[in-house]
Amino acid sequence: MKQTRILAALLISSFCIHVAAQQRNIDQKIDSILRLMTVDEKIGQLNLYAGRMNPTGPITMRENDEDEIRRGHVGMVFNIVGAKRTREIQRIAVEESRLKIPLLIGFDVVHGYRTIFPIPLGESASWDLDLMKRTAKASADEASAMGIHWTFAPMVDVCHDARWGRIMEGGGEDPYLVSLITKAKVEGYQGADLKEMGSVMACAKHFAAYGATIDGRDYNTADISDATLRNIYLPPFKAAVESGVSTLMAGYHELNGIPTSASSYLMTDILRNEWKFDGFVVSDWGSIRETATHGYAKDRKDAAMKSFNAGLDVDMESSAYISHLKELTSEGRVSLENIENSVRKVLRMKYLTGVMDNPYRYCNQQREDTIILKKEYLKLAREAACKSMVLLKNKNQVLPLSENLKSIAVIGPLADSKKDMSGSWSKSCDSKDMITLLEALTTQIGSTTKIKYEKGCDVQGDDRSGFAAAIKVASKSDVILVAMGESKELSGEASSRSDISLPGIQKELLKELKKLNRPIVLILFNGRPLSIPWEADNVDAILEAWFPGNEAGNALADVLFGRFNPQGKLTVSFPRSVGQVPIFYNHKNTGRPEGGGEKFFVTRYIDNSNQPLFPFGYGLSYTTFEYSEIKLEAPQLTYDGILHATVKVKNTGKYKGVETIQLYIRDLVASSTRPVKELKHFQKVELTPGEEKEVKFEIKEEDLRFWNNNKQYFSEPGKFQLFIGSDSESVKKAEFELL
Repeated sequence: MKQTRILAALLISSFCIHVAAQQRNIDQKIDSILRLMTVDEKIGQLNLYAGRMNPTGPITMRENDEDEIRRGHVGMVFNIVGAKRTREIQRIAVEESRLKIPLLIGFDVVHGYRTIFPIPLGESASWDLDLMKRTAKASADEASAMGIHWTFAPMVDVCHDARWGRIMEGGGEDPYLVSLITKAKVEGYQGADLKEMGSVMACAKHFAAYGATIDGRDYNTADISDATLRNIYLPPFKAAVESGVSTLMAGYHELNGIPTSASSYLMTDILRNEWKFDGFVVSDWGSIRETATHGYAKDRKDAAMKSFNAGLDVDMESSAYISHLKELTSEGRVSLENIENSVRKVLRMKYLTGVMDNPYRYCNQQREDTIILKKEYLKLAREAACKSMVLLKNKNQVLPLSENLKSIAVIGPLADSKKDMSGSWSKSCDSKDMITLLEALTTQIGSTTKIKYEKGCDVQGDDRSGFAAAIKVASKSDVILVAMGESKELSGEASSRSDISLPGIQKELLKELKKLNRPIVLILFNGRPLSIPWEADNVDAILEAWFPGNEAGNALADVLFGRFNPQGKLTVSFPRSVGQVPIFYNHKNTGRPEGGGEKFFVTRYIDNSNQPLFPFGYGLSYTTFEYSEIKLEAPQLTYDGILHATVKVKNTGKYKGVETIQLYIRDLVASSTRPVKELKHFQKVELTPGEEKEVKFEIKEEDLRFWNNNKQYFSEPGKFQLFIGSDSESVKKAEFELL
């Protein structure tokens, strides 16, 4: 044993020496390049231009981009894809520019490149970290085959407001779970080494608290305490940094009066000084020039100065740095040394990705043809879609369906809409690759079961001309599958909604179908939690499918017919009405909580429940699970000790199933009030019918720490409640004390 430890120590020491030597070698190369560069060329490395083939924002009006590259005024580009196209743009940089420095090429690979996986909010409902790492790795592999070195993902913004369109792009409302997802995604995209074939640089965004914007409107302001910032919104970014993320992206929004693209508190005090981040920070599209629109800078030159001096290294599509940094340097308002430090970060990433050694490493047409839409990636997409779906209701076990049904009515605007299956942030996909619900049912059971389809209505609009045909078809079927929700454009960037119920007249059609007294299964496609109280009360089953990606139809057929038992759990609360928003499980208690002896003078709505329609962590299975009471090995936890909590979980139903067992903590009395529950751990177990397993959790003092407004991170002795259950509301309870 002693010899093993000595050998391990020697190996670690040897590795550290090797890494240090490699870093010194890179630094020496960077020093030599910097000595050759003009000021314009140095600033050029901090300039990120968008290509015109896949615009994801307003392109800056400027001269010919290729000439700018030849002059050494561009360090990186994005939205240019394909082995052939990226090879040509790279060729201009390395063969026609003076210093022949290659470009970094980026793209928003948010949930897949050509093989589209479920939207991130949907995939988070799987609570399967290994799955999320694998889908990120597959996404990186496809993206790299298209010439891409850098993805602007993962989005790690915690969000409590379902109105915000970009909630679809993140991992939900809980900072602990989003932090774990962030780690999995960063590791999936980047691999163990950025020089590995198929690895791409990740970019954690939007730094920070973009999910806290007022009114759920995109690009709006956020105003929160430092304690809330550090307890809720910063943990996923810290997890990204600790996982070795290459880059971070600032946001469009302002935080506490300062646009985040010019926040020295975020980018210098916290990111650089506290967390020791050594990658580079990039603006969001045009967000530097928008600091002037916020009213924080007087013009684009002032915006360039304030953003750069705050710690923002790279300018995406503002053309602010390339236009003004040289002048600001000559005026003494920006330090040339700081410019060189930012250039060092960019060049270091070019070395670490292998681009400096081989600019064309990802410009291989044969690899592109081989990697895109690989069978194993489509299989992974089907697995991810199945695991992401959440069974919200299943009255009288109408699901799973029998494959011996004589007829099935398929109704709704999303039953056969290929373009919508991918969801937002899927510009690189081809809708022809998507498999719809109708296609899958027709292919898989159409020879034995009569599949009758009518669209009924559109997602939006008030055209009721299709109602009659849909009702006629449904009236003659054994079961009605209704595919409704949002079109892909109704969530994502710049797609906030003030009404988050079913759009258009979809609910009206659903009410007409309800009159037929046939079993109704509502299949939801959406990028956010929806307010569906009538639907929850009146249809027989509800399956939340999100936007599932390429294998949407096949995965739905697997779940609907019981070939895959749903196991998804919500990572966001579903409100009863938009008036409850923002709504989240880890709220504070207030001095007049509901549920005490007083009935009137308590925190409540007079026209609605305080409780969500479906709570965080919620999700049904075709089987049922029974939880024992919690067993604590001791009533106290010491600061350097471990407290074990165990619970027995039994499958009391008829199907094999997977259950996600969740552990929450509540600090009952603290110097700063704490939430009613906070997720601290979870485990997934698979149980056959009648099988019972004991599940054990470890609780440590570090699980009980929190930030206060004095920037102190600590725990306090006292009494705590511990909850274990199937969701944030259905829990068993125990108590212990931290000594």
